[in-house]
Amino acid sequence: MEWLPLLFIFNPLRLIDLCMRSFPSFSFCLVYSTLCSMKSPKEEALNRKLLSSLKGKTRAVAEILINDKEIRSLQEYANIVSIKRLGFNDHGPVHMRKVAQNAMRIVDLLSAKGIKFNLEQEEIGTLEDSRVAIFLSAFLHDIGMSVGRQHHEQISIHLLVPVINRVLERVYNDDVNKRVILRSLAIEGIIGHMAVHKIHSLEAGVILVADGCDMERGRARIPMLLKAESRVGDIHKYSASEIKRVSITEGREKPVRIMIEMTASVGFFQVEEVLIPKIMSSPIREHIELHAGVIGRDTKRYL
Repeated sequence: MEWLPLLFIFNPLRLIDLCMRSFPSFSFCLVYSTLCSMKSPKEEALNRKLLSSLKGKTRAVAEILINDKEIRSLQEYANIVSIKRLGFNDHGPVHMRKVAQNAMRIVDLLSAKGIKFNLEQEEIGTLEDSRVAIFLSAFLHDIGMSVGRQHHEQISIHLLVPVINRVLERVYNDDVNKRVILRSLAIEGIIGHMAVHKIHSLEAGVILVADGCDMERGRARIPMLLKAESRVGDIHKYSASEIKRVSITEGREKPVRIMIEMTASVGFFQVEEVLIPKIMSSPIREHIELHAGVIGRDTKRYL
């Protein structure tokens, strides 16, 4: 099975079909186990980038999560359910790492402008504690997709409480009070990331925006390759496939500037129907500038 890593680079979610056809005696569990043990170059690159940008307790949490076999299996299976079974965009290891990367970038931009998160404002924690809670939420928020799409944010909580507990026990082993606070804050970020459940902390608000910003065309690549025929809901894949770049930088008038560059106007669907509702539901909305446009044409400012 030396050919599996090469095929994984191009189309990981066809591996199971290919293996089962090529080797009928293989069990699904064996093929799935092989798939889950492999990491794509993109995932490995994101792991390195995340770890190089983090320090202190946040880096410790990141190292635990990245190396946890149960978490990775859950993320990989969530992606199989999302893409292969349901025909949705990526909701797996790469997506959750990109959301974590986006979230840490937003935290850096906000804190650089002197904006204090709720734990600091309420004098019950530090900026580092807020980073830990935000990273946990971002890295784990779509685990519930391993069960299904409907109420997946709530399902994530059922699956993740034991995971969050064991991670925080390792990093905050001598501080029960802090573990309780950060667990609840991380859960708020996870359950609120679909803009259905109202959230109240800046920390959870970061997750909404960071998740909405992962809309570049690579996220829709595999679903587009696997699709056999058009169906209701394909606008999400087609619109995402036209988003060339999403950048999160320091704003001119506000702390955070989000710029979306697209190759066709269908990409505005992602901006207006996915990202804007999340920003408007987020407690950090007042700190964000939002710009979008088709490359080579005028850019539109939304916020």
